[in-house]
Amino acid sequence: MTHLSEHLRQATPVVVERGEGVHLFGTDGRRYLDFTAGIGVTSTGHCHPKVVAAAQEQVATLIHGQYTTVMHQPLRRLVERLGKVLPAGLDSLFFANSGSEAVEAALRLARQATGRPNVVVCHGGFHGRTVAAASMTTSGAKVRTGFGPLMGGVVVTPFPHAFHYGWDEETATRFALREFDQLLQTVSDPDDTAAIFVEPVLGEGGYVPANSAFLQGLRERADRHGILLVLDEIQTGVGRTGRFWGHDHFDVRPDILITAKGLASGFPLSGIAASEELMRKARPGSQGGTYGGNAVACAAAVATLDVVEEENLVANAAVMGTRLRAGLDEVAAKTPAIGDVRGLGLMLASEFVTEAGEPDPGTATRVMRAAVDEGLLLLPCGPWGNVVRMIPPLIVDAGAIDEGLRAWSAAVAVGTAG
Repeated sequence: MTHLSEHLRQATPVVVERGEGVHLFGTDGRRYLDFTAGIGVTSTGHCHPKVVAAAQEQVATLIHGQYTTVMHQPLRRLVERLGKVLPAGLDSLFFANSGSEAVEAALRLARQATGRPNVVVCHGGFHGRTVAAASMTTSGAKVRTGFGPLMGGVVVTPFPHAFHYGWDEETATRFALREFDQLLQTVSDPDDTAAIFVEPVLGEGGYVPANSAFLQGLRERADRHGILLVLDEIQTGVGRTGRFWGHDHFDVRPDILITAKGLASGFPLSGIAASEELMRKARPGSQGGTYGGNAVACAAAVATLDVVEEENLVANAAVMGTRLRAGLDEVAAKTPAIGDVRGLGLMLASEFVTEAGEPDPGTATRVMRAAVDEGLLLLPCGPWGNVVRMIPPLIVDAGAIDEGLRAWSAAVAVGTAG
């Protein structure tokens, strides 16, 4: 008999029959509150009626019109629709299927546009699993190990992860920027450095937000040296952090923006945005792909962006994120095993530590298992797997937040008791 690879391990034992809104329904007859959203993908909830209708209508009209062969209307509508929400000046788009593909498209564009070989990434960043994207990923060794040699030309600079270093944010930021300057003096000369890739909030690396001083410091250095600033908004984009883009919290301007995950409510779609002037520097034939910009995915993305606007989901993410954060802080205040609570909007996490302050993945795992018993689905992150994240759909309401917090409190009590 054929079977799935044993390395495709589920974070929960749930077998899903259907999804609706913020809930998944298992074949066991139970209803589960889904605070995973397909790893931040089902931004409008499971099977939002408007997204379903748009996809159904498109399937009956045109499923696939390969976009370097023919042009189709859903892609045109999506380009126009994104123009209303992209940062000013990022007026040229390229679409692919996955976040990894979009990261590699941004990498290719940065190298071709600047004629420089090297890229800088931040320690703890996750950019994908294909060879180039994995070479740029330092959120966990499991993504990079066992298939080397990895792609050359990638150098790593610190991220201002204050809790990790045991410092305040200002000290961590000063350190990170100083080390970046040192890197340009010792490892990758500015004339060899094409771009720096950074997530506004580290995703797989532990849900660690950047800050204005850090990102603006990178922007200033990028401008000074002719380096491109590439913001990986794959997980933070489309309202997840309580602003439409994660970098909106920090008053910084990207040269290239990468998006995926929440863009199409679960349909595979990713893209990069840059200025027309910059995008023009890509080499002819360097952008393409069989399935990129699929007609059904584009139709779903247009519907997703409409729902986000019509239902004020960005504002909802901010309000519900504040409510969720308050509840997580309350649980943490009476739980010594939770060393830190952090994140932005509806992208929040709790980090579990031992009495000595060391990472404690065992307790995090017990808490997540106990949460399933309470009807709440969660995911781990962080290099040690000791960070438990919450990323509910952006449609989540106060009732679901409170239900999730009750389940979380009970799960933490069970998990920390051993």
